[in-house]
Order: sequence, then structure tokens, then C-alpha cells
Amino acid sequence: MGPGFQRHRLERSPRRCRGRTRHLPYAAPARAEDLSRPPPAYLDVGSAETFRDETGAYAGRLWQSGTQCALHVWPGGFHGFDEFAPQARLSRRAKHMRRQWLSSLLAAGQADR
Repeated sequence: MGPGFQRHRLERSPRRCRGRTRHLPYAAPARAEDLSRPPPAYLDVGSAETFRDETGAYAGRLWQSGTQCALHVWPGGFHGFDEFAPQARLSRRAKHMRRQWLSSLLAAGQADR
């Protein structure tokens, strides 16, 4: 777990969401039962991230449903690594890849018009 992300907060967070948002897929898209029509997804996660396995499983479900999905696992990255150390090489690379994916997606959408 990375700096600033504490286990007691992780353990409390699902309880906070259960009562109010458990049926809202946008609160936690990985918990959605129906993945038949989500938009393209870009998922990235650090290899030391608390939610690494959950993110990988979600990517697998998206691929099985036929949804366009990109998954990047950043070596040594922890939860929020790119914001905690924005000037680090890994952070800059992760942000660059996100922008590149989004630019490609938007360019493809323009070509379809």
C-alpha cells in the first residue's frame, strides 16, 4: 500500500458505499453485473496497488464482453503513485500513456464521422 492510503480507510470504504451506492455501477464499475454496453476503458494500476487484482479481473470481464479495454500494470507503482510523485519517471510515463490512449480514441471517433 502506498503512502497516504491507510488500511483502516480501505476497510471502512466499502461500508460507506454499501448503503447508498451499491446498486450504482458507476460507484464501482467492477461490481456491475451487466457489462454489455460500457464505453471503451483504460485501466492502469501499480503492481503494488491494493486494487491490482480487482482491476485485472475487471479488465478480463470487459474483454469477455467484447468491450475495448487497455490494461497497464506499472512495475512498483502503489495506489496514487502518479499523484504522490508526479515528477517520477514512472508517473510521467503513466500519464503519457493515458493521454496517448485518449487521443487515439478521440481521433478514431473523429474518423468515424
